[in-house]
Amino acid sequence: VQLQASGGGLVQTGGSLTLSCAASGRNFRVESMFWYRQAPGKQRDFVASITREGSTNYADSVKGRFTVSGDNAKNTVYLQMNSLKPEDSAVYYCNAQIREAPRIREVKQFWGQGTQVTVSS
Repeated sequence: VQLQASGGGLVQTGGSLTLSCAASGRNFRVESMFWYRQAPGKQRDFVASITREGSTNYADSVKGRFTVSGDNAKNTVYLQMNSLKPEDSAVYYCNAQIREAPRIREVKQFWGQGTQVTVSS
């Protein structure tokens, strides 16, 4: 299974961006997907998550500004980011918890390659 993230870019303060992350491969089932971000010199932090059933969770720093959504048929997760601030600048990574045949009882973690988001002041 591979994860491909896209949608990053340069935006002004107050602007919006939408990130997407698609899982591809054969004989797998996505259980949940996550977004993390990492700014230079800092640790990788949780941003948002969504389960297959649609339950969502957000970091306090993005609540009310970011919205995570998913398309189970496309094995894709989206992160709509509004009211962006310079402190949102980071490399955004997607992560997925996946059951992959034939060992479907086992949940594996996969990471995407990251996409850069830069918010100018």
